[in-house]
Amino acid sequence: MPVKNRFAELQDEITAWRRDIHENPEILFETHRTSALVAEKLKEFGCDEVVTGIGRTGVVGVIKGKSDSQGKVIGLRADMDALPIHEATGLDYASKTDGAMHACGHDGHTAMLLGAAKYLSETRNFDGTVVVIFQPAEEGGGGGREMCEDGMMERWNIQEVYGMHNWPGRPVGSFAIRPGSFFAATDQFDITFEGRGGHAAKPQETVDTTVMTAQAILALQTIASRNADPIDQVVVSVTSFETSSKAFNVIPQTVQIKGTVRTMSKEMRELAEKRINEICAGIAATFGGTADVTYIRGYPVMVNSDAQTDFAAEVAKSISGNCDEAPLVMGGEDFAFMLEERPGAYILVGNGDTAMVHHPEYNFNDEAIPAGCSWWAEIVEQRMPAA
Repeated sequence: MPVKNRFAELQDEITAWRRDIHENPEILFETHRTSALVAEKLKEFGCDEVVTGIGRTGVVGVIKGKSDSQGKVIGLRADMDALPIHEATGLDYASKTDGAMHACGHDGHTAMLLGAAKYLSETRNFDGTVVVIFQPAEEGGGGGREMCEDGMMERWNIQEVYGMHNWPGRPVGSFAIRPGSFFAATDQFDITFEGRGGHAAKPQETVDTTVMTAQAILALQTIASRNADPIDQVVVSVTSFETSSKAFNVIPQTVQIKGTVRTMSKEMRELAEKRINEICAGIAATFGGTADVTYIRGYPVMVNSDAQTDFAAEVAKSISGNCDEAPLVMGGEDFAFMLEERPGAYILVGNGDTAMVHHPEYNFNDEAIPAGCSWWAEIVEQRMPAA
């Protein structure tokens, strides 16, 4: 396939971009160097328009095809931000910034989309317009939401949008996708239980928040086991338990717990939030205390559109020969905000036998570059074939 051959030729150049980005990781919206590099490359490629500052530090490039008989516009999105993790790979191009590393492969995503942008700018063998989207703050900052709130979809009349993520454990360059709900909604809770503190030798004079909170933690597990439909998905995890006293002989006045909720449907999300409030308030009242629940909604469920998923899978098959059905993922992905705005699809590309993402020894596999770049380019050329 010509596209794959061209990306094989460009692989060393794209790899060099990727490793430069890897050496210089930036967290959340602080992608100033990366954003500047992306904008510089897009201008160098000859993009028809390059705009910075979308979603604070996001970058958008516009590439027009040889013709535009139908007025079609497709968006391709990559994320740019790193994680607050200290790198432990020992690579020659390891992070130069203590406490920050590209532990999720966003350096690879950015480099692959830059490679596709270079090819598409060279050839323009399509009928319509492609908008390449480089997004900050995927790792918890909601950069995708901010780019949408800045009017990105309307400004460039984007009609469909496609995203990609590398996936350790899958053969390099292979693909997997699924229609419908794919990545989970990711919510957080912060709950403070208050009772009456006192001497640990006189528990009868206190309202024991430690016992109260322990009961609540156990009861929260009944949301999955007794409230949810067994075929639906919900995870409620309490990940932090902190008392107001650290002494051996003091029953604390307050206890604070934190945690996360992962769901795969709007209905289950509503139910989980409702039951967390009810369970904590009820158990606190039983013991004579109170519960102050703060429930923070994060990324929504990421839902792949049926038609675009079928198309994305066919493109993947044309590149690698097959495309597997991906499993449900209880992690979050803020490409969900873009898929709430426009129909589209998100696909996984194999990263080989590497450490899992978010691990200090993870590294993006540069051998996946030709397949990933080819998928981006073929999405455009097959969805908007030259007139």
